[in-house]
Amino acid sequence: MPETPHIVSDVMTRTVVAVGRDASFKELVQTLGQWRVSAMPVLEGEGRVIGVVSEADLLPKEEYRDADPDRFEQLRRLPDLAKAGAVTAEELMSSPAVTVHPDATLAEAARIMAIRGVKRLPVVDAESKLQGIVSRGDLLKVFLRPDQDIEEEVRRTVVSYLFPGSNVHVQVREGVVTLGGQLRDTALIPVAARLVRAVEGVVDVECHFRGVGPDEAGRTA
Repeated sequence: MPETPHIVSDVMTRTVVAVGRDASFKELVQTLGQWRVSAMPVLEGEGRVIGVVSEADLLPKEEYRDADPDRFEQLRRLPDLAKAGAVTAEELMSSPAVTVHPDATLAEAARIMAIRGVKRLPVVDAESKLQGIVSRGDLLKVFLRPDQDIEEEVRRTVVSYLFPGSNVHVQVREGVVTLGGQLRDTALIPVAARLVRAVEGVVDVECHFRGVGPDEAGRTA
């Protein structure tokens, strides 16, 4: 079977730029610009994450700086108008923060990002204390895994498991795994493809198997 998948702690950034709840609007803008990040966790106490403030949270102040929205606009964009008048991280942040635990798989983190529409997740322990941060780019690092490593794992954990003693060929190029050879039981092909896709770093799977006829099977037995 495929080996234990990578988890968030394998790829997360451990040095995180963060601010306290009382950080001023100007301080937030300066910090985002200085560290070239687009969002930061907001902390209280001994590093507990209570929210996230992003560039999107700061933009309403500029958008409504000289605007005079009508009543319909005010009702439709009430949260943005509130942020336009905010002056501290506590008033501006999105709370509660969307977070992930360090032992979550990369697939789990990717699902959270997709469902919640965020680009990064603070990584927290069981007490909500900040451990790091993981971004979309971090989750994609797994696809930089060398083809040779992927091929070796596919042979060891999939081919030897499903097709012991069979002459199954494995080739990996740019993360695309190609399986081929002769099989007596072609019903295992979809299973093989599914297991190979579960291997970290696999971009796609192509199967080019030939079924072995009864006469040929007798000769190769």
